[in-house]
Amino acid sequence: MAILSKDEAQALLKKVLSYSTADECEVSLNGRTTGNIRYARNSVSTAGAADSVSLAVESRFGKRSGVATCNEFDEATLRRCVQRAEEIARLAPESPEYVPLLGPQTYLSPPSAATTLLTAATRAQAAADSMNLCAAKKLTAAGFIDGGARFQAMRNSKGLEAYQQSTNTDFSVTVRTADGRGSGYAIADVTDPAKLNTKVLTQRAADKALGSVNAKAIEPGKYTVILEPAALMDGGDLSLLGGLVYGLDARSADEGRSFLSKKGGGNRKGEKLFDERVSIYSDPLNAEVPGNAFDNDGLPTKRMNWVEKGVVKNLYYSRFWAEKNKVAPTPFPSGFIMTGGTQSTAELIKGTAKGILVTRLWYIREVDPQTLLYTGLTRDGTFYIENGAIKFPIKNLRFNESPIIMLNNVEAMGRPQRLAGCLIPPLKIRDFTFTSLSDAI
Repeated sequence: MAILSKDEAQALLKKVLSYSTADECEVSLNGRTTGNIRYARNSVSTAGAADSVSLAVESRFGKRSGVATCNEFDEATLRRCVQRAEEIARLAPESPEYVPLLGPQTYLSPPSAATTLLTAATRAQAAADSMNLCAAKKLTAAGFIDGGARFQAMRNSKGLEAYQQSTNTDFSVTVRTADGRGSGYAIADVTDPAKLNTKVLTQRAADKALGSVNAKAIEPGKYTVILEPAALMDGGDLSLLGGLVYGLDARSADEGRSFLSKKGGGNRKGEKLFDERVSIYSDPLNAEVPGNAFDNDGLPTKRMNWVEKGVVKNLYYSRFWAEKNKVAPTPFPSGFIMTGGTQSTAELIKGTAKGILVTRLWYIREVDPQTLLYTGLTRDGTFYIENGAIKFPIKNLRFNESPIIMLNNVEAMGRPQRLAGCLIPPLKIRDFTFTSLSDAI
């Protein structure tokens, strides 16, 4: 029952709405079927699968609202869920940020979800391919494969009706040498599991592990760096690019809490903040990273330019903040795309006289939200580049850097790659700031 069809989901939501006595009522269904396998030291440690469906009812009386949830769908439980939401709504204080529910909307149709998912057997084989490759090279692998399908459906008393299915499979692997002195990492996510090749990804991590043995220490300072996509986006909003893009919020900027806040009030929409080669957009119809057709409020998504040739073109406006500022609301996208060039990471290395290749960043923390200053560490393969080639592995370094400054110091952009539901190019950046050494692998 985990994945309901559009007709099945809307029939259930329609039934639940028929029990409502509230001024406004909105009902949503979320379901997923997933499976995973985890391995470490070239041996499977856990494996599992889960199916789940949950229903949420929001009832409103005037500006008061209450929410109740359930995961059983017999008539008595559904009626009680609606009654409980209404009881909570009557007891709740009025919301100072109330906006009425949306009426009927028109939605785009993102590319269809994959029709075939990884089974327990195919997950096991994908893990075995990764572990066997490492065992043959006397390396140790630790990885995780997780994926499946999900659906989201909404319906309310104002006539809104929405439904969408999606699929996703995630894979990550860390490879260590037997003596523990070398480490490599690779990560990928796909909407179609047929496109996941754990052998190729594990080989990439294995090469990094073997190549990072006997790392040398170099002096901290400002260096030209080549940041692979994992160094830019792995970690979601706690990543160099994720913190920037997911921080394009109008309200936090208008209230003086953001790097987009303007002195004296307001925000910096329309200002050129980055190198003119930097353009970032979202597009639910993109074939490589299809997005959600609607957000959690039921707002339709569409292609949206967030940064165009270095200029901040749009910000996220919630329905409340948009109404307050008399502008159109902007739904929060499920992913974004950063335009890049045509070069591979290897080609970026060939064009670098001196610099550092960074596989991955981790333990990233925000230091200053006003300047979007972050600190963190390199990990799992950091290499010194000289005369267009990898010269030797180097010990890990702590960085202190702002993506705002970073995106003003762009020297080159590579070919975008899918990561974390986004398309991200490897970036060659000058004057990237490293502040201290770290002996950790």
